[in-house]
Amino acid sequence: MLQNNPALKSKIDQLWNKFWAGGISNPLTAIEQITYLLFMKRLDDLDQKQQADAEFTGEDYISRFKGDWVPPEHRDKPPKEQAPFKIDRNSLRWSEFKHMQAEEMLTHVQTKVFPFLKDMNGAESSFTHHMQNAVFIIPKPSLLVEAVKTIDEIFDEMEKYSQEKGQAFQDIQGDVYEYLLSEIATAGKNGQFRTPRHIIKLMAELVQPQPGQRIADPACGTGGFLLGAYQYVVTQLAKKDKAELQTDDDGFQRASVSASLNEERKQILNDSLYGYDIDSTMVRLGLMNLMMHGIDEPHIDYQDTLSKGFNEASQYHVVMANPPFTGSIDKGDINESLSLKTTKTELLFLENIYRMLRKGGSAGVIIPQGVLFGAGKAFAAARQLLVDRCELKAVMAMPSGVFKPYAGVATAILLFTKVYDKEDKVDEPATQHTWFYDMQSDGYSLDDKRNKLEGYGDLQDIVARFHDRNPETDTDRTQKYFMVPYEEIKEEKYDLSFSRYKEDVFEEIEYEPPQVILDKLIASEVGEQMDEDVLKKIDGGIVKELLALREMVM
Repeated sequence: MLQNNPALKSKIDQLWNKFWAGGISNPLTAIEQITYLLFMKRLDDLDQKQQADAEFTGEDYISRFKGDWVPPEHRDKPPKEQAPFKIDRNSLRWSEFKHMQAEEMLTHVQTKVFPFLKDMNGAESSFTHHMQNAVFIIPKPSLLVEAVKTIDEIFDEMEKYSQEKGQAFQDIQGDVYEYLLSEIATAGKNGQFRTPRHIIKLMAELVQPQPGQRIADPACGTGGFLLGAYQYVVTQLAKKDKAELQTDDDGFQRASVSASLNEERKQILNDSLYGYDIDSTMVRLGLMNLMMHGIDEPHIDYQDTLSKGFNEASQYHVVMANPPFTGSIDKGDINESLSLKTTKTELLFLENIYRMLRKGGSAGVIIPQGVLFGAGKAFAAARQLLVDRCELKAVMAMPSGVFKPYAGVATAILLFTKVYDKEDKVDEPATQHTWFYDMQSDGYSLDDKRNKLEGYGDLQDIVARFHDRNPETDTDRTQKYFMVPYEEIKEEKYDLSFSRYKEDVFEEIEYEPPQVILDKLIASEVGEQMDEDVLKKIDGGIVKELLALREMVM
């Protein structure tokens, strides 16, 4: 969407530049502070819209900004002692405080508006819980004034775009937030980095989450996979309602979120998405990302899903994840139910995702390609788990540039369905055939710029061929996709690398006779017209050596 709206993109870039110039140069810190301001603006706009709708329909509506607000630390005091700390909620509106002078605005937002924001969903809210340690650190009054002004301009541009293009405002707002998140262009701790949104869409099309299913991401970061699953489900609901669908730049159809959700559907989806992360900043960003997209109370929690404290076995119908690579965990912290003898997080997460799935539940997981062929016992055991106890449906190798500029590591997508629980006896392996695909293009340049290329790369081909896969017809090993039977995978010690099963095509090349080649070399030195008698008189240099060589091969 932003590619088609340079004015909006320019405003967002201006906002980043203002924070950079204002002394907040860490992208994660900047996105947190920008997010808080976006929330303040969104809260006021949404409240005013709901008030206007209620007046139009005659329904009752109690505004978040009606009456007084008492900060949590003063609520246990008697009413008389609370009085000096009461704050008129209306003064906490964006539309009210944005007219204040710079110094007054900064103090007001720091000491009143931000604490109110942290408390807005009530003491029992997951959002409130995870906002407890959040800090508003915009240091300069001038930066806050400039940021507020620019955010107003961004919202005006979004409203204009919504009216001109007929796209739901909420969807545009979500796109803007996604663009802001994409500016976090540095890898995080423990090998975390943001998954490109077109790869998430691809995985959602392959896994196909359904309404009412419990969907999880055990290392959710900013919530991209949960959002991708949510948008896929909403699109399926819209298709049932015969709503208008839009095709995005990657060839995926997506519906307007607002077009498909009544209150019942909204509640079902709110109760469907579960994310976990060990970085508290990521948890807050994930919560806000989903809330920006219309999920009022997301289930995202601060949790190390590999640790002893996480016991969500057999709880989820779908798991979609890009767990951190190259990380390791202290042996003493690893959950006892994980049996792989390793501290490598990419292997432990695979087993943990298997453990989280219900029988019949499906997963789409991104892994480093080293997991496909690693020679260690834990690597082989992890692959055997996927093949014997799960139906390993597909292994899709991706080119190494997919995660640039964050990392150049070559990755793969695994798709599998859990068939046997850990304690079940395996009478016969769950996998009969596995489909392999060698993605050569994801529709973007594979350098650090990741510019959009013409067309969709292999994305739509993968979706079509995966859902059409057939062990009887997908047999040509010289192609970039084919199926491999279980027996062969077992013989190869559960090696899952594409190159292990690919058959190379060798073209026979015919070379000219040596004498012809030598004649051409001599002609290139002396010219085509020089006759043999003249050549024989040459008594030195490379031509004499070429002539001698020609004599030898004649």
